[in-house]
Amino acid sequence: MALASMSLVQLGLAASVGMIDRVGPEGAAALRLAFGGLLLAVWQRALWRSSVRPRERVLVAGCALGVVTAGLTVLFMAAVARLPLGTASALEFLGPLGVAVARSRGRKGLLWPVLAAVGVVSLTEPWRGEVDLVGVGFALGAAVCWAGYILLTQRVGDELDGITGLGVSLPVAGLIASLVFGPSLVRVWTWDLVPIGLGLALLVPVLPFALEMLALRRLTTAAFGTLMALEPAIAGLLGLVLLGQGLGPSQVLGTLAVVAAGVGAERGGTRPPQTTRLVPGQRAVLADCPASAASAAVTVGTEGAGGAPADTGAFTTSGRPASGSSRTGPPPTSSSGSR
Repeated sequence: MALASMSLVQLGLAASVGMIDRVGPEGAAALRLAFGGLLLAVWQRALWRSSVRPRERVLVAGCALGVVTAGLTVLFMAAVARLPLGTASALEFLGPLGVAVARSRGRKGLLWPVLAAVGVVSLTEPWRGEVDLVGVGFALGAAVCWAGYILLTQRVGDELDGITGLGVSLPVAGLIASLVFGPSLVRVWTWDLVPIGLGLALLVPVLPFALEMLALRRLTTAAFGTLMALEPAIAGLLGLVLLGQGLGPSQVLGTLAVVAAGVGAERGGTRPPQTTRLVPGQRAVLADCPASAASAAVTVGTEGAGGAPADTGAFTTSGRPASGSSRTGPPPTSSSGSR
């Protein structure tokens, strides 16, 4: 899922070339986030119609995820305007690399993040071009946002079923991006940008973010942060296949390094099934809420006489009763749909 997400991101960026020529890179990023937020707000409307609302702390985490998502996009675009793309990408990767190092266990766990860092530096060649300190500051800000994105995506994904969390975070990100870049889009706005923006929003960010939320239920943040090093390698390979852009010796070695790091991180970074303790009083409310094939959305609760809870069984994120738990209420209601 992480590999599919990174591939979709690069395909989406390649497909955005025409829009970038019309509205600029910042405008294209703002439109993708705005239309992505609109799509998720409509898609996840069942979340707001249901009788059970996410807990306040989950909503706060979802809004924070939206803020760092917008910050990641806005700051990286500002960095690219002042720095060579390779330099900005290498500095931005310090975010997931920092997560991978901080969450690694023992010296052996540090092997893959270090190997990934070497690969990214070889791929992006940050020593080419001049250094702009303001641009460096923007790139480091994007790195902090990327680290926050990884941590918050896992937290929100563990708390809410399916991709429901994106129904909170993406509208917030779209709103922020629209406020920052919206005024510059007024001069170039035409209505044919609507279908183009909706289509590109599916490629980036809706589908990649959904896949990453599901992937972080199965991978540790350390493994996921290391896997992100594959993104510049995927970009280089797509450039070679689709655009005929060659890879130099440094890029080839960098690609091999990040692929090796990604394989090693994935093999040792699988998370056990996550268990969610149901809150007394919750009822099955997901009859028309879309669920992922990999993580069915299930929320169940019953009450006994006098309002006492009849059962508060534990369920894994796949919707199955956890080991040692029991359930005496009606069968869980779930719904599956295509994304």
